[in-house]
Amino acid sequence: MSKLKERTLIILKPDALHRGLVGEILSRFERKGIRPVGMKMIKMTDLLLDEHYAQHKGKHFLPRLKDFMKLLPVVLVVLEGLEVARVVRAMCGPTDGKNAPPGTIRGDFGMSISNNII
Repeated sequence: MSKLKERTLIILKPDALHRGLVGEILSRFERKGIRPVGMKMIKMTDLLLDEHYAQHKGKHFLPRLKDFMKLLPVVLVVLEGLEVARVVRAMCGPTDGKNAPPGTIRGDFGMSISNNII
């Protein structure tokens, strides 16, 4: 029985764009057999951020995070592959880049919990 391909959305944050890491990050996924099937660069708005971070409503860090996400455009990428959501989570590593292990995207490129690339 063959497994079905899945799709997941990633957001490459302003620090990934500012540091010129978009190509490197996408290459890592492609080398793992995950392919981008859609990509768009957008400027985040308060409405989009309120929807995306709804689970963090009222938390002390949200205003600063929203300001960061509006600094530069972000790159939205739809990735496709087998068990893609699980694989992408593992490749990204923990949210806090300072605590993410080397070899993960956040471990190699993340600088803090908010400047964590993806």
